[in-house]
Amino acid sequence: MAEQEARRVVVLRHGRTAWNRIGRAQGQGDVPLDEVGHAQARAAAPLLAALSPARLVSSDLTRAAQTAAYVGEACGLEVELDPRLREFDVGERQGLTWAESVERFPWIADGVGLGERLAGVPGAESDADVAARVVPALEEAAASVGPGQTVVVVTHGAALKLGIGSLLGWDETVVRALAVLDNCHWATLRVPVDGRARRLLDYGVGDFASVPAIG
Repeated sequence: MAEQEARRVVVLRHGRTAWNRIGRAQGQGDVPLDEVGHAQARAAAPLLAALSPARLVSSDLTRAAQTAAYVGEACGLEVELDPRLREFDVGERQGLTWAESVERFPWIADGVGLGERLAGVPGAESDADVAARVVPALEEAAASVGPGQTVVVVTHGAALKLGIGSLLGWDETVVRALAVLDNCHWATLRVPVDGRARRLLDYGVGDFASVPAIG
């Protein structure tokens, strides 16, 4: 099969928010982009438009939808909202910094990866919970475009990392080795139409650095 016949899935993390800046866990809190986040999304949009995407899908949380709106304007595409692409629900960690979280839930201090750092936190999702909704959303996004076409998916840092790893069938230790993408950075997946192995083509593309945080 020719390389150009594979579908391409570009998975973009939303722009920065005020909670990203100060390191508060956003989870599914509906926090909008801050001034830097808007600038990041405006800068990223024409770069993504240059990939000529055929479809644009986004988490319905405001920070993702706002980011997607810039991309949609640059691409001439409507944004299709999918709540399955939301970030981890961090439960009672929402709004807390890491130090505040450890003070309140001391058993999470030695956790590796967000799933372990949410274990036992009331209301929080597990890795399995998130994978169960994010992976089908990514699968459907990939299947919605034709051979050789590109779909852009706008989502959130931890959900993005877990979704990509699960989609590629990676062991959880490999997924943990990936850094969470910075705001308005993206990764690209090659998804063959004939069921052959999927590949991660790039990870961490973009030049819009800001402080990472959950969400």
